[in-house]
Amino acid sequence: MSRKTKEAVQGVIYILPSFVLILIFCIIPIFMSGYFSFTEYNIMNSPKFVGLDNYIKMFKDSYVTDAAKNTLLYVVMTVPAQTILALAFAAFLAAKIQNKKGEFLRSIMFIPVIASAVTAGTVWRIILNTDGGFLNNILNFFHISSVNWLGSTKTSLLSICIVAVWKNVGYFLVIYYAGIMGIQKDLYEAARVDGATPLQQFTKITLPVLKPITYLVVTLGIIWSFQVFDLAYLMTGGGPGHSSVTLVMGIYNAAFKQYKMGYACAMAMFLLLMIIIINVVEDLFFKEKKEAK
Repeated sequence: MSRKTKEAVQGVIYILPSFVLILIFCIIPIFMSGYFSFTEYNIMNSPKFVGLDNYIKMFKDSYVTDAAKNTLLYVVMTVPAQTILALAFAAFLAAKIQNKKGEFLRSIMFIPVIASAVTAGTVWRIILNTDGGFLNNILNFFHISSVNWLGSTKTSLLSICIVAVWKNVGYFLVIYYAGIMGIQKDLYEAARVDGATPLQQFTKITLPVLKPITYLVVTLGIIWSFQVFDLAYLMTGGGPGHSSVTLVMGIYNAAFKQYKMGYACAMAMFLLLMIIIINVVEDLFFKEKKEAK
């Protein structure tokens, strides 16, 4: 056996355990869900092929359409907000507080990331409670009327988005901070010599260099946002009405409350298709920006 062959075999051996796990728990379930989406299946009985009936029913179901709209709104509200805030905080910490205080602030901002969604959702539900909630108490102190944050169709989804941004921004901040600290200082020194202002340095040096990191942050943010379930389920349960229900919550309800596995798999395939389309659009956007430069 030649040296290259041995190295190839060793490489395969090293990646084989991870590949097997991904195959069993990711790839195979996707194909199984695709198959079950064309069947009527309730776990107890054998799957019965029904063709496109589940998909036709899904697109006529107001619950699913509301869940899809809410999920898209959630993505639109959370991804830009957490990306911009993470970048702003990272740039500020890198430029102004590169000391023990900065390390402490980064640690504090990372705490929500490691906190469980159950804990975060429960705590924020108490904070946003209409009667006696911490936030409404502050508003009342300034003689502002209480807001029904979680019980109103106008603010329920927005409240979940705010909590999601609060929970995720620390993770992306760390990524951005590492990227900023990796930028060569000579670039900034040369820009200052040429008379560039701090804003010009940020827009002409920091942002272009961080483009690959921004692509990563946006991609992760989109995927996580489309998969939102725990915060919405804990804070509002999808209500009031369908105002804060999400696609993953709809999949959960169809599969484990109504035992319509085939219908739930059709919704899961629809969600997968939405994620793929959004990521393709994102790839085209970043590619065009790169070619324009």
